[in-house]
Amino acid sequence: MNYDLIVIGSGPGGYVAAIRASQLGMKTAVVEKESLGGVCLNWGCIPTKALLKSAQVFRYASHAIDYGVKIEGAITPDFEGMIKRSRDVANSMSNGVQFLFKKNKIDFLKGTGKIKPGKKVVVTDESGKTTEYTANHIILATGTRSRELPNLKQDGKKIIGYRQAMNLPKQPKSMVVVGSGAIGSEFAYFYNSIGTEVTLIELLPNIVPLEDEEVSKQLERSFKKAGIKVMTDATVESVDVSGKGCKVIVKHGGMEAGKHGKGNEVIECEVVLSAVGVKSNIEGLGLEEVGIVVEKDKIKVDEYYRTNVEGYYAIGDIVPGQALAHVASHEGITCVEKIAGMDVEPVDYNNIPGCTYTSPEIASVGFTEKQAREAGYEIKTGKFPFTASGKASASGNKEGFIKVIFDAKYGEWLGAHFIGENVTELIAEVVVARKLETTGHEIIKSIHPHPTMSEAVMEAVAAAYGEVIHI
Repeated sequence: MNYDLIVIGSGPGGYVAAIRASQLGMKTAVVEKESLGGVCLNWGCIPTKALLKSAQVFRYASHAIDYGVKIEGAITPDFEGMIKRSRDVANSMSNGVQFLFKKNKIDFLKGTGKIKPGKKVVVTDESGKTTEYTANHIILATGTRSRELPNLKQDGKKIIGYRQAMNLPKQPKSMVVVGSGAIGSEFAYFYNSIGTEVTLIELLPNIVPLEDEEVSKQLERSFKKAGIKVMTDATVESVDVSGKGCKVIVKHGGMEAGKHGKGNEVIECEVVLSAVGVKSNIEGLGLEEVGIVVEKDKIKVDEYYRTNVEGYYAIGDIVPGQALAHVASHEGITCVEKIAGMDVEPVDYNNIPGCTYTSPEIASVGFTEKQAREAGYEIKTGKFPFTASGKASASGNKEGFIKVIFDAKYGEWLGAHFIGENVTELIAEVVVARKLETTGHEIIKSIHPHPTMSEAVMEAVAAAYGEVIHI
């Protein structure tokens, strides 16, 4: 059977690319071996946010008296109920993708896909039966999985990855989280919020190390205040799982080394969550047979996601760039529109928002202050704390701030870094403003509603230009 386009992988890159292709008149099919929606909808972005919402509701209920609300009796987290709700949300979203496929007349080819020369895809179903398809264009969107380190081999029970962390049979009393990127930090927050004793270990000097240093320091303070033990400049040497629980051998470096004798410490816990990054799902895909070039675990593509072999494309986490769902979606649309012959603008990877859904939340885009200085910019920075925000005070969540960075010479908005309650909903203003080359003065003169968290963006910009009112 011949198609205009076959997409292998149905995550936010693959399914979005397929829908856009169908809208543009292409006969389209998607190959998926698991549930439609990929990791994001089933095991990543969506179900984790459901868990984090449950933790937030539990936190609010536990502190209801702070808002003048009395709740009689004990308030306890229902771990199994939280997990069930998370899975129900994920299943609902996956069913939504099925509906979109039917609406857009996209064929769902259930099984494992492998590419062959001559623009062919072989699909092997669960019974082992193989079917060969041809397509004028083939997009690879197979995503990533949890990366394993030699000294941190996942067994799915005592040493787990993010999938098991979302589906544990019972709540662990103690957990060590290795890696403090978005995945590690979000799970550290979730389990700590519902009563698990959590230790967060990071190799680098700051947690969430890709963020602006001031944001990293604020999150560390917030985590420690919440009772999370944070260890930076630290590495996990090994994990002893021979006993009932885990014994994690941690080696300290830098300033920490002197605090622990020879620099080693043993931490006992029930479960170790490995969140040390991801590995591209490119094995067994047929890349070598077709002759597609791979560099450093990523498929090499041009600015329109064409590989070195005509008719084969790759998008999402398996290509260089930020491994984020919204990036994969945008890459998929860009790729398909270019295939359709449209006049397409390449993705601007310096204007990609990143979000971490801890409490407080983190949202950022563009240069950090350090990156801007290293790039040779003379900068203006503005910072507005939520302690000065009326809306934040009324909501009872005053932790964090808005930080903005401008080029002092031409006024270009170089970056923005938010940490606070619900700030992931605010960052889009900066993304759009940077896309439109909006100046700081235009932001200051754009009336923001009061009282809202969003007016803190205007106040931070005003602070950069010496016009701030409320601090």
